[in-house]
Amino acid sequence: MSVWSRILASASRAFAHDYEPSSASDASGCASNPCAPDANDVGFTIAVVGLGAKLARADGIVGDDEIGAFVEAFQPPVGEEENVSRVFEIARQTVTGFESYAKQIGKRYKDKPCVLENVLDGLFHIAAADGIITIEESDYLRRVSDLFGFDDVHYRRVRAAHMGPDLSDPYEVLGVSRNAGDSEIRLAWRRLAAEHHPDSMAARGAPGEFLRIAHEKMATINAAYDKIRKDRGLRQIAD
Repeated sequence: MSVWSRILASASRAFAHDYEPSSASDASGCASNPCAPDANDVGFTIAVVGLGAKLARADGIVGDDEIGAFVEAFQPPVGEEENVSRVFEIARQTVTGFESYAKQIGKRYKDKPCVLENVLDGLFHIAAADGIITIEESDYLRRVSDLFGFDDVHYRRVRAAHMGPDLSDPYEVLGVSRNAGDSEIRLAWRRLAAEHHPDSMAARGAPGEFLRIAHEKMATINAAYDKIRKDRGLRQIAD
């Protein structure tokens, strides 16, 4: 029985507001991969589905765009699409309980911040699927970020990367102050490029479903760096 089928078999219990999946649930094998959740970690999968579905419910309206964005962000295996849709449908009935999922993932993967940021990226992808991130969705995402252990600068950097190069503040995208020196900005760009380039993520063991969003995020990071370079003078920040 697949992970999704097992989740579906116990979905009523899994998405009850007081559900606390075991931190050791079916985990094995991927401890060496900093961007990959542990293999067969059913608790992680339940928590991600719960967070994604309850985010879609946060503004009171669950549209097909948001459901499609979830499937796009957290791609199910071939043949499991129906099970995923049924699980998502059960999970989205209420927003209640999302904090327990965020706490569980944050605690379990505190030593793998790349995993946590990948999940937050996926949630932003869902929130933006209908063309706007509402106040309710923004509050939800901020709370999840807090429970993941991210500070304000980290949250604003992730958020800016999903607003697109035309709307985002390039300094927030890179996580630097407007008063930062040229060398600091270049180092920030290089660090983010190393962390979020799809090839680098794949080499570190990130699941394939996270790599699609990584392409978009990397484009925004590069666009932010280019914009700062242009604003400061093309030769001011040497590569």
